[in-house]
Amino acid sequence: MITKMRGKYVIGFKDKDHVIYEDGEIVFEGNEIIYVGHHYKGEVDDTYEAGNAVISPGFIDLDALGDIDHALIDSEIPIDKKHHFSWSEDYFQEDRKEWMSVEEEAFKSLYAYSQLIMNGITTAMPITSVNYKKCGETYEEIVAAAHHAGQLGLRVYLGPGYVSGMQTIGKDGKMVVSWMPEEGKAGLKRAFDFVENYNGAYDGLINGVLVPERVELQTEEILRESKKIARQLNCPIRLHAAQGAFEYNEIMKRHGVSTITYLKNLDFLDENTLIPHAIFASGYHKLADQSDRDLDIIKEAGSSVIHCPLVFSRDGEAVESFGRYVRKGINMSMGTDTFPPDMIRNINIGSSLALLMDEGRKENYFSEFYRAATLGGAKALGREDLGRLAPGAKADIIVIDLDGYHMGTIDDPLRTLCLAGSGRDVKTSIINGKFVMKDRVIPGFDYETAKQKAQGYYEKMKMSYYHRSCAHLPEEEFFSSSFKIMKAKA
Repeated sequence: MITKMRGKYVIGFKDKDHVIYEDGEIVFEGNEIIYVGHHYKGEVDDTYEAGNAVISPGFIDLDALGDIDHALIDSEIPIDKKHHFSWSEDYFQEDRKEWMSVEEEAFKSLYAYSQLIMNGITTAMPITSVNYKKCGETYEEIVAAAHHAGQLGLRVYLGPGYVSGMQTIGKDGKMVVSWMPEEGKAGLKRAFDFVENYNGAYDGLINGVLVPERVELQTEEILRESKKIARQLNCPIRLHAAQGAFEYNEIMKRHGVSTITYLKNLDFLDENTLIPHAIFASGYHKLADQSDRDLDIIKEAGSSVIHCPLVFSRDGEAVESFGRYVRKGINMSMGTDTFPPDMIRNINIGSSLALLMDEGRKENYFSEFYRAATLGGAKALGREDLGRLAPGAKADIIVIDLDGYHMGTIDDPLRTLCLAGSGRDVKTSIINGKFVMKDRVIPGFDYETAKQKAQGYYEKMKMSYYHRSCAHLPEEEFFSSSFKIMKAKA
């Protein structure tokens, strides 16, 4: 089956970078692109007319929301109440449990992955919260996630998240890490088994990855063993690191060095290591070390940073700056990490924040963020067949509509898209040569049922925060609203 697509703008790939073909064409046969340019001369079996649109490589989201987001719960929490949303030591020791049923945990990835597809994500490395879990992802839920991805047609790098400890609040009100090292070992075993059993499933859509959660919640033994197994399996490993003050200070207290230096000393960093978010690295304004030492370590190791600007902007944090990391030669990739999983919105706000902090330098333009969301993600995965529209690449293609009145006038198509558009303007998505969404509809997906189930899941997850908390507050005081709620009388 040979399919030709035509559109006002096609973002192709030539001479090692993206190029824009005006009134361009792209042709793919099976799951592989065979032509990008103008006036294809060969025979085709089908033609898709994209019209006034951008035909783009699909976005690569390396910190992709894989569950029902908790941002609605823990956004805009007053500083004096933030500790209420952490686990109490009593809950950790006595009441820790799974809050959701097997069926509910299986459903969450179906909901999340449908959202990714609708926002133009064609390759995802999902992340799920461990805040409401007993200790990490179960084998059953990650297997369900693999089947959901395969059936929806989403390309994923997948593995169960695991932890060896959890942040808890003691009776003195101080945050510490409470350890459960045996749970970490069991989680790593689940991860190994999953990669062994599912890597390459669904015609190569399912790819194994190790995803230990948060550096400060892992023992040194688990980190060393995780990296050893990742090398044995020849798969990527992702570890959230240098992402917050508690983590940075905890690593300094335990080991006397920065988080990035600690990982270097463990021989954890190499070209197959992916680091979200790398904000608390040397040079960050809250740190005493104002050198480039940590950035030099990342660069020399060949590791990739996963930049997630939207989720951190909600807490008033940002990388300082994206352009500085680019100038250092660090491979920058992108993640959404929250709802909505809107890469266009992340490019927009990421560029704005970076320009603010970096004196308007060109390394912070939309084009550099777009590269990170496509070519940077592909490089992080070691995949030259992803992130670009070029002969020999996988047919992972999205169509972003420019016809909406809200788009305004059009000049440079990428600039127009990033200034006025959003993930909602993605109208068609092709992954591995298959139309997984056409005219904003995922074939066979029951949107209404998914919406209802997601709301029920969210309400149950929300109450788990209340029961785990060290605070003994009435429910109406624990969860605040923007304004006073006035309920109708019965």
